[in-house]
Amino acid sequence: MTTTPLQLQHRQVGPWRMNTYALICPTTGESVLFDPGDDQDILAEMVADSTPVAILLTHSHPDHVGALDEMRQRLNVPLMTHQQAATHGIQSDRALTDADTVQVGRHQLRVYYTPGHIDDQICFAIEGDPRIIVGDTIFAGGPGKTWSVEGFQTTLATLRDVVLRWPDETLCYPGHGPSFRLGDIRAQVEAFIQKDHGAFYGDAEWPAMGE
Repeated sequence: MTTTPLQLQHRQVGPWRMNTYALICPTTGESVLFDPGDDQDILAEMVADSTPVAILLTHSHPDHVGALDEMRQRLNVPLMTHQQAATHGIQSDRALTDADTVQVGRHQLRVYYTPGHIDDQICFAIEGDPRIIVGDTIFAGGPGKTWSVEGFQTTLATLRDVVLRWPDETLCYPGHGPSFRLGDIRAQVEAFIQKDHGAFYGDAEWPAMGE
């Protein structure tokens, strides 16, 4: 029996135009809300015609959690974050780590731990589906910003050991900017991680094709 795919809702919220997402199971009506960054009325509208079962954080940066307290009160559902979020002042109801799963109706989300941009960064892959909510792990134009040489080196390891192991067909839904197909930027990411970056950290972009 074929299961109807999860419905994905998307809005941009807050001054940083952060992408917030909701996934809704069309069979059961259950939903999860990702990264409630701002504009709580918009967030509530995204799940208004469903039964929310959890709030999920890709990571704890302020632009991703600005409306978290309000949405926890409004939805009254468990908050799920990476276990490191506690060190950033966020107390979750369920601490997640790599390879954990989250149930959404008839579907499961698989957690990938993808540190670098921050130490509590995780991605949520829909099992049996090419879509992954990647937060600020990776964007169409480059990796998430880093604030130290160690953070940047961690990002390179995450790209090499986690992200590039996903299939070309993977559809990435990031915390900012447009979604993209991993296979369309794979060559640029591979060239990026093979380059000698020295003691670099900060904002980075993939090399243009042919560089």
